[in-house]
Amino acid sequence: MMMEIGMRLDYIYSWKEHSMIFAMPNKPGEFSRFDFPEVLPAPFNGIWAILKNSEMLTWPEKVKFAIGLLPAILGGQSYVEAQDGLTVKEWMRKQGVPDRVTEEVFIAMSKALNFINPDELSMQCILIALNRFLQEKHGSKMAFLDGNPPERLCMPIVNHIQSLGGEVRLNSRIQNIELNNDGTVQSFLLNNGNVIEGDAYVFATPVDILKLLLPENWKAIPYFQRLEKLVGVPVINVHIWFDRKLKNTYDHLLFSRSQLLSVYADMSVTCKEYYNPNQSMLELVFAPGEEWISCSDSDIIDATMKELAKLFPDEISADQSKAKIVKYHVVKTPRSVYKNVPNCEPCRPLQRSPVEGFYLAGDYTKQKYLASMEGAVLSGKLCAQAIVQDYALLDARGKTRLAQASIW
Repeated sequence: MMMEIGMRLDYIYSWKEHSMIFAMPNKPGEFSRFDFPEVLPAPFNGIWAILKNSEMLTWPEKVKFAIGLLPAILGGQSYVEAQDGLTVKEWMRKQGVPDRVTEEVFIAMSKALNFINPDELSMQCILIALNRFLQEKHGSKMAFLDGNPPERLCMPIVNHIQSLGGEVRLNSRIQNIELNNDGTVQSFLLNNGNVIEGDAYVFATPVDILKLLLPENWKAIPYFQRLEKLVGVPVINVHIWFDRKLKNTYDHLLFSRSQLLSVYADMSVTCKEYYNPNQSMLELVFAPGEEWISCSDSDIIDATMKELAKLFPDEISADQSKAKIVKYHVVKTPRSVYKNVPNCEPCRPLQRSPVEGFYLAGDYTKQKYLASMEGAVLSGKLCAQAIVQDYALLDARGKTRLAQASIW
């Protein structure tokens, strides 16, 4: 998408080496790597990475996991979709995969993909991710936004919209969706009192916000009724600035494999804009966050420091007798991406709604990347395609509305 709007990717992203790096809870301060060789195509680079790693899984465990995956490899997309009714934990046991495989690899992977544990996450989510890793050579390669999101990501998009005659209004929340007598959208009423009218209306918000603003007349429509199953998952992001440079880290995303933390990174190493040779700034995902979302920031920081003491035993202690916190920031999102629990897939809507001229975009809508930034972007593209396909209909509606307005 950023290339399509004319942005240089080296300005926006910092690509990392093709590896997945996991902390070792039973060996505090040590890490285990899955390295994907550039010389091999998919799926052989992934197979090589798994076979070369000897710290996390034993050979018998690797063999049993490979056998368990065979139906997914042979059955293709239809098999993957059919596993939506099982959690990761249920599927692993059904396929005879040892629980230790789930504990060693898929707790971390589940929390990274959807901020929940494998006893809640739909196995379809894991299989889609694994399928991408196996089919695309760089499917698991990671990049960091090379600076603050408003400047590096949002402003180029805003500038592109404005260059084409569009307008971006900030602090203009929708208060109500006003309807015509036939149930189609008449206008959006904003919280500042302004009214927005258009030929097509796109709702590109999290699913929970859509459900709050859904008109009563639409709630009996099956397309919208099914949204009740889709609920945003709580997540907490923690940013901590330390008084010194931490040594036990990498220029990469790291899987913590801790009970409370998902992934983390030292942003003073991974991002050019935050580079600091003397002090580290850790950014961490605190997940699952449901039991912690109502806790105070100080309680969350205390719990985070206890977990970090296990990851940095020589450099961090919970009482700050080693590295000291200079400042911190806790960002709570009570409803983030949709919670990908079993039997959600049939509830995800297409971007074109049954209400003429009303469209949806968001990671919860139908697209192949599920709950993710990539999924949100792809949903926007699919939404735009639907509007282009409906151009003649929308044009006719607009002319009818103008004609009616001139009569009155």
